[in-house]
Amino acid sequence: MALVVGGGASASASALRAAGRPPAVLRRALGLVPGPFQPARVAVLAKTTRFQFEQQRGGGGERDEAMRQRLATTGSSYCGLLERHHNHSTNIQHLLDCLRKEGIEARLVKRGDYSEETVRWADAIVSAGGDGTMLLTASKVFGRHKPVIGVNTDPERSLGHLCIPLRYTYCFSDALKKLRQGEFRWQWRHRIRVHLAGMGFNPRPVDLHEQQLSLEQHCSAHRNTTPAADGDRSGPELLPVRALNEVFVGESLSSRPSYYEISINDGPWEKHKNSGLNVCTGTGSKAWSYNINKLASQEVEDLLLIAQRGSPAAQPLDPAFVEQVTQHYNESLIFSPEEPCIFFSIREPIVNRVFTSSLHRGFTTKLAVRSRCWDACMVLDGGTSFEFNDGAVATLTVDEDDALCTVLLEE
Repeated sequence: MALVVGGGASASASALRAAGRPPAVLRRALGLVPGPFQPARVAVLAKTTRFQFEQQRGGGGERDEAMRQRLATTGSSYCGLLERHHNHSTNIQHLLDCLRKEGIEARLVKRGDYSEETVRWADAIVSAGGDGTMLLTASKVFGRHKPVIGVNTDPERSLGHLCIPLRYTYCFSDALKKLRQGEFRWQWRHRIRVHLAGMGFNPRPVDLHEQQLSLEQHCSAHRNTTPAADGDRSGPELLPVRALNEVFVGESLSSRPSYYEISINDGPWEKHKNSGLNVCTGTGSKAWSYNINKLASQEVEDLLLIAQRGSPAAQPLDPAFVEQVTQHYNESLIFSPEEPCIFFSIREPIVNRVFTSSLHRGFTTKLAVRSRCWDACMVLDGGTSFEFNDGAVATLTVDEDDALCTVLLEE
C-alpha cells in the first residue's frame, strides 16, 4: 500500500479500503461481530495505587507516621493518596460483587501476579484501573478472541480513554446486562508487532510497569538480561509483546540526539537525527502522538498572518476561523483504532546537508528503523523496553491476528 501523508484519518481510511479491508457493515454481515457475550470466568486485573506503591517504597515495615512525613517532603498528601486508594478498592469490590452475583467465577489478580496463565484461564479480562492498567492487560493477550474490558476505577488519576463509560464504574451490573443482551459492539483495536534483526539488540525485555528506574538502573537492567548469542539468531525475532498505543525509539538520555535510518514501505533508507521516533496505532493517535503533532491556535494564527503578508486583500483574522482551522488540523491526526495502519512522527528533526527529513510524519503499513544509537531503547506502550543500539534493525507492521478484542458500550 502506498504511503498516505497529510490527508489525516479520512485519507488513510480511503487507502485502507482500496487495499481490500471490508468495511464495518460487511464485517458485521460476515459474522465478524458476534452477538451476546456471557463469560463463565473473568479475571479482574487491579492496578497498583500510588498509596500501595509508596508503601512498597518504604520497604513494607515503614510506620504510617514515617510515611506521612516522607510524602510531605515531596509535596504529596498521605490522606489524599489513602482516600483514592480506598475509592479504588471500593470500586474493585463492586466489580467482583456484580460478576459473582451473575454466577460468573471472578478472580482478582494483582499486577505482579498477572501472567499468560491468567489469560488462558479467563474467558474475559477486566482491567480495573486506568489507561496504564489497560495497556498492561493487553500486553499479555496475543489472540484476537480474548475480550478485554477496561473499567476506570481511578477517575481522578486517569481520563480512561480506553475504558467503558465512567457510569459503569459505579453500576457495573448495567454493563453486564448489556453484554448478556448483545447491546454493545466489539471493537478490534489493531496493534503493532515488531521484528528485530541484526546486531545491537537484546530480545529480552525490561518491564517498566512496576519500576521507577534511574538512567543508570535502566541501563544496568538491560545489561543484566542475558541476550541470545549472535550466532544463534537465524533471522528476525518477533518480540513477545504487541504495542496497543505506540512504539518509541530513542536514546535513553533525552538530551542526546537519536541517530537512525528509516525506510517506509520498503523504500530507500534515509538518515535521521532528532529527538526520537514515535509510531502509533489508531488507539495511540489520541495519546502521545497527538500531543507531539498538535498545533496551538497561536501557531496557526502566526502561519495565517504570514500567508496573508503582502496580499492586497489582507484582513484581520477572525478568531473563530483560526480556531476552526486549528481544530480541523488537530482532528486529522486521529484515526480509528480499527484501521490497519500506523502513523509515524519524527520529533524535532535536525535537517542539514548530512541529515534529511523528507517526511516528518505520515501513515504507512510498514516501517523499518536501523539504529545508529549508542545507548538507545525501543519502548512499547511506555511499559516494556528493549535494548536498541547500533546495528539493530526493527520492522514494525500491523497484523489482523494481533488485534485486541474490546467492547464499546453506549452511555
